[in-house]
Amino acid sequence: MARKCQVSGVGPITGNNISHAHNKTKRRFLPNLQKKRIWVQELNRFVSLKLSTSEIKNISKNGTARIAKMIRAGELKVR
Repeated sequence: MARKCQVSGVGPITGNNISHAHNKTKRRFLPNLQKKRIWVQELNRFVSLKLSTSEIKNISKNGTARIAKMIRAGELKVR
């Protein structure tokens, strides 16, 4: 599975490592992804997702309605 948040779509970005001599080499900044099992009240079941930590914070603040809507629309594949 790709290193991508299943809800927000956040993925790796590219940048440079810069040495003391200011030599630049390419590198990747990976998102902080966590596997999380969330109770979705609207579907009355648990859903396992791969989420970025910022998205986990958003879900705990705003609720699971957006996730339920995405699952019903077929935009989100869950186990």
